[in-house]
Amino acid sequence: MTSQAKANKSTSGLLALFGAVLLVQGFGSAITESGWDTSFGVSAVLREAGAPAWVDLVVGAVGCALLAAAARARSPRNAP
Repeated sequence: MTSQAKANKSTSGLLALFGAVLLVQGFGSAITESGWDTSFGVSAVLREAGAPAWVDLVVGAVGCALLAAAARARSPRNAP
C-alpha cells in the first residue's frame, strides 16, 4: 500500500468519525429538544450562544455530508 493510499484511508476514517459524531449530536439533540426540552453536545453549546433551533438540523446535515465524503473516499476507483 502506498503512502498516498494510507493517507486517504486515515483521512476517510477521520471524516467518518466526525461525521458520525455530528450526525448523532445534531439530529439527536433536535429529537431530545422536541421531546424532552433539553439538548446536548455541540447543539447545546450553540443554543446557549443564541443560535436558532434549526441549527441542530444543520449540524446533523453536516454529519451526513461528512459520512458521504468518507464513503466516497473509501470506495474503490475504477481504473481507466
